[in-house]
Amino acid sequence: QVQLVESGGGLVQAGGSLRLSCAASGRTFNNNAMGWFRQAPGKEREFVAGINWSGGSTYYADSVKGRFTISRDNAKSTVYLQMNSLKSEDTSLYYCAARDGYNSRRSPRDYDYWGQGTQVTVSS
Repeated sequence: QVQLVESGGGLVQAGGSLRLSCAASGRTFNNNAMGWFRQAPGKEREFVAGINWSGGSTYYADSVKGRFTISRDNAKSTVYLQMNSLKSEDTSLYYCAARDGYNSRRSPRDYDYWGQGTQVTVSS
């Protein structure tokens, strides 16, 4: 089992930045690929960014490419999502997820563990 706790969400003006953190506990974190997803009211959960077990490979949704950066610190069992140039359409509940595999995937169905989410609200 892996337990995940997100933090860092909040209210920010358009054009601003936020950094989300996801702290993992339980079994070893270093063997898990990680992902960030988001879900707005009435919409399906969508992939935002993913990172493989070592941090050597990262993946992004087209909508956030060039603005968001995913990274991980395996010594701290933490994954981060740096969000810059935020837009109103980035407003959503952001979830951290872990999968029992080395490589990231884009589908929520491929992830085994989820955090409770942290709200990001971007005002225009």
